[in-house]
Amino acid sequence: QVQLVESGGGLVQAGGSLRLSCAASGSISYIKAMGWYRQAPGKQRELVAAITNSGRINYADSVKGRFTISTDNAKNTVTLQMNSLKPEDTGVYYCNADLGVFRPDGWGRGTQVTVSS
Repeated sequence: QVQLVESGGGLVQAGGSLRLSCAASGSISYIKAMGWYRQAPGKQRELVAAITNSGRINYADSVKGRFTISTDNAKNTVTLQMNSLKPEDTGVYYCNADLGVFRPDGWGRGTQVTVSS
């Protein structure tokens, strides 16, 4: 199993920035990709950004040009830099680890991001 611990959420005004970090521990050798998902009240959890071990990156259309995902393999962390935040970015942000098709994904407990207008 993989344990994921998020940090960096909070309250920010529209147009502001936040930086989320996620530290992975445990069976990290199984990690194929890491990413961030978010869930707004009353909505389904959605992919925000993901990065594979080979460096391939995928962003949700709604965050392209504003968010940047990166990894520090030496520290087993993934970071999401969020700029030009909008109220619609509000939600609980979850760190995710893709462990391949034969193992369930790892999930963090989530960190709240609130963007006020």
